[in-house]
Amino acid sequence: MKHKYQAFKVPKRFRVQSKTLWFDHFMNYFIVVGGAAVIAAVLGIFVFIFMQILPLFRGANLRPLAEYKVTEKTEDLHAFDMDEWAELPVVIHKDGTLRYVDISGDRGTIEYAAVFGENQTIAALSYNSLKRILVASNDSGQFAFANLGYRSEFDEQGNRTIHPVIEASDWYPLAADGESIQAIDYGDGDSNKMAAAICEDESGNKRIRVATLNQRRSLFGGGGEISIGLTFELSEAIQAEVKSIDVSPNGDLLLITANDGELILFVYEDGGLEQRQRFHPFSAGQDTTLAKAEFLLGDTSLSIVGSNGENVIHSLSLDSGLGKRVFSKTKEMKPLPGEVIHYYPGVRNKSFLLTTQHHASLRYSTTEDIRWKEDFDFEITEGIIGEKYDRIALLDTAGMLHVFLLDDPHPQAGFNAFFGKIHYEGQAQADYVWQSTGGTDDFEPKLSLIPLIIGTLKGTFYAMLFAIPIALLAALYTSQFLDPKLRDFVKPTMEIMASLPSVVLGFVAALWLAPLVDTRIPSLMLIVLVVPTATLIFAWFWSKLPKQFRLRIPSGLEFIILTPILLIVCYFCWNLGPVFERIFFIVTNPTTGERVADFRLWWPEFTGATYTQRNSLIVGFMIGFAVIPIIFTIAEDAMSNVPPAIRSGSLALGASRWQTAINIVLPTASPGIFSSVMIGFGRAVGETMIVVMATGNTPLKDFNIFSGMRTLSANIAVELPEAPYHGTLYRTLFLGALVLFVMTFVVNTVAEVLRDQLKDRYKTGE
Repeated sequence: MKHKYQAFKVPKRFRVQSKTLWFDHFMNYFIVVGGAAVIAAVLGIFVFIFMQILPLFRGANLRPLAEYKVTEKTEDLHAFDMDEWAELPVVIHKDGTLRYVDISGDRGTIEYAAVFGENQTIAALSYNSLKRILVASNDSGQFAFANLGYRSEFDEQGNRTIHPVIEASDWYPLAADGESIQAIDYGDGDSNKMAAAICEDESGNKRIRVATLNQRRSLFGGGGEISIGLTFELSEAIQAEVKSIDVSPNGDLLLITANDGELILFVYEDGGLEQRQRFHPFSAGQDTTLAKAEFLLGDTSLSIVGSNGENVIHSLSLDSGLGKRVFSKTKEMKPLPGEVIHYYPGVRNKSFLLTTQHHASLRYSTTEDIRWKEDFDFEITEGIIGEKYDRIALLDTAGMLHVFLLDDPHPQAGFNAFFGKIHYEGQAQADYVWQSTGGTDDFEPKLSLIPLIIGTLKGTFYAMLFAIPIALLAALYTSQFLDPKLRDFVKPTMEIMASLPSVVLGFVAALWLAPLVDTRIPSLMLIVLVVPTATLIFAWFWSKLPKQFRLRIPSGLEFIILTPILLIVCYFCWNLGPVFERIFFIVTNPTTGERVADFRLWWPEFTGATYTQRNSLIVGFMIGFAVIPIIFTIAEDAMSNVPPAIRSGSLALGASRWQTAINIVLPTASPGIFSSVMIGFGRAVGETMIVVMATGNTPLKDFNIFSGMRTLSANIAVELPEAPYHGTLYRTLFLGALVLFVMTFVVNTVAEVLRDQLKDRYKTGE
């Protein structure tokens, strides 16, 4: 077989060496494989992020775990609870007897018949499941409470045994002479202890009596002697027939339900019990009556259900007229299929369990989400959520305990939580809020990504607003007007600027630029207004000078004269800023009442927006400073690569250098210029350290140039180190990364399409 060169009789001097052909062939495949590997890596990153966030959008999953016989009869059952490990549930009977059932060992039933002492007749009981406090009243009008705790012991083999720990108090007087207690409730917080009871005298008249308790504490926080503090009688203030009473678990709120469905709120503060609010929880048009109103974890929200299964959430928020917090309707959840029999709040989050006769529904109040629901063939008499939020137990009328394993690691997540408006506790209206952590265990996580998306767009907008004009005009001047010898110096210098570390720029912005600019905003305003004006005036004046004078300055070196003039203008504007401030920015100092010249006070008064030292202006300057070299370099290359013949033809036809640059060079180089802007946009969107260091890093939702922001990238950098592995916050931060990924992908895709259109347009001469 002849070699291909022999077949075509190629002279030897024109033949390519075999090594060169082999290397060229290898590189063709290598580039293809490398490109495919890059695409695969990007897809792999996307798949990894997607797998991290997928559990956030799953509902709760329950599967049967076990069934146990815990009681023979349920007609005298008052309450039911379970320990943290779901190993020693307790049945509380109406006579105050406690029956612990060892469902994990062989101890059988452990019964405590005299929790509150011997020879005590229990008249009324109430169990606070959030605090695990059982309160009882006797036939003498007294009350006592018991803390139902647990302790664990481990043997030599490491086997755990759970033991009940019961600490009962003394009896304290509550009802007046001749009165009996019909219903009682108790709340115990760190600083408040309150008991409330419905008392009835021999004539059938009912009174609402409330008592606070005082407890001495040692220097180390230990509990001491408890005594009755203040007492109140509320019947005159209520003026209604009372159906039930509920004291908040923390002992500072008293909720009274009237027979007509009205809720009456009393608040204990400053040594008094104030009637704060009276309201009907359901709208006038709703065909339902109040069935239950129970506190959620934190005592800030009420889960209220109606007789036909309607379920609404009311939360405390500040009433601007009263200047105090009152309950208002914040959420309306899907109704249940029938009348609610039992309510049980979660002790770790804002979840709660509602049951009807044959139906159970696990709900999360913050997101108005039904995490799980199911119908059963047995009749439910009690239901609870495990303390670790990993169990749900239902007790039927036959005394059988049905335990289910609960798999719901992210109840506070969901599309509505991340992208919808939510009416959070303590707020007057629904809003987008990011606040992932709080100072207490009953904190309501707020995980809206909208403020972070707005912050990302805000920071990018101000950075590009600063960078694009400077970078493109500098690239235009460097490529078309600057002396070639100086161009060889300017461009490498700009490229070196692109290598400056972001952390250094953020450090400079936070510790030098922000304090410097803080009191000089009017000076900057003057510079922005006067410098372009001075440049135009200089250009006009220069054009009017005699040609023989202008020719003394070589073409491309005109900046030698302009630069000192602009520096002098900047110097005077900087020093005239305080004068400008005293003329236009006079405001009344809210602290002293004096009229002062201070832009920092004028801006909030004039616009209603905030002013902070580390703001979007500083971020725009510094991110813009980081982006300018990128845009400049690519745009300058695009303009310099415009064919010289096109420029020469324009000049030969009589166009000036400026007309040629604007009308010929810019349109021809527009695809490259557009690419430079998009690459700079991607750099600004993903900037992290400058945003972290140069702003207040607060997730706001405005485009106020004098306030800070928090971006998606900065949020990931700040919160990821503290986020529990595979927790809700951890996965939510990955969701933020995915949103950032999608934002840049969409923008770059659109930019590429537009760039190709521009390229085709100017290639064909359309």
